[in-house]
Amino acid sequence: MQHLFARFATKISEWAGKPVIFILALIAVVIWALLGPFFDYSETWQLVINTGTTIITFLMVFVLQNAQTRDTRAIQAKLNEIILTSHAENRFIGIENLDEDELKHLDRLVAKAAKGRGETEACRISEAANVVVPKKEVLRKRRASAKPAKQKQRPLEKN
Repeated sequence: MQHLFARFATKISEWAGKPVIFILALIAVVIWALLGPFFDYSETWQLVINTGTTIITFLMVFVLQNAQTRDTRAIQAKLNEIILTSHAENRFIGIENLDEDELKHLDRLVAKAAKGRGETEACRISEAANVVVPKKEVLRKRRASAKPAKQKQRPLEKN
């Protein structure tokens, strides 16, 4: 059932994002507005557009959220793979689980390091990320097993 909904959400998200769908929705609103004088701008006339848009919006929130969540997870997995197979700091894996204040603080530290504040600041960033990421032991083991072989190991491949 989950796989079916995921495919459905992906297709609806792709479909809803097309310009032709926007144009159709715009045409529907224009037709509704043009019908206003024929229905004397009655409450029923207003209720039609309010009910229709509310139902569509309500359902689309769940569909789009599902698609966005899956896309975000896929992007995060790809970024983690890039980090694991590069010279980047493995300690940054999992920082998406930090709260908003910790992410803002980490963002400021990374920005300072990027401006050439020195290696000391970058080390503090790594230490801060290591302290707050709950899966640090797993990451250390992964890093330790990947480094001696000097081989880029992919986490999704079987050895």
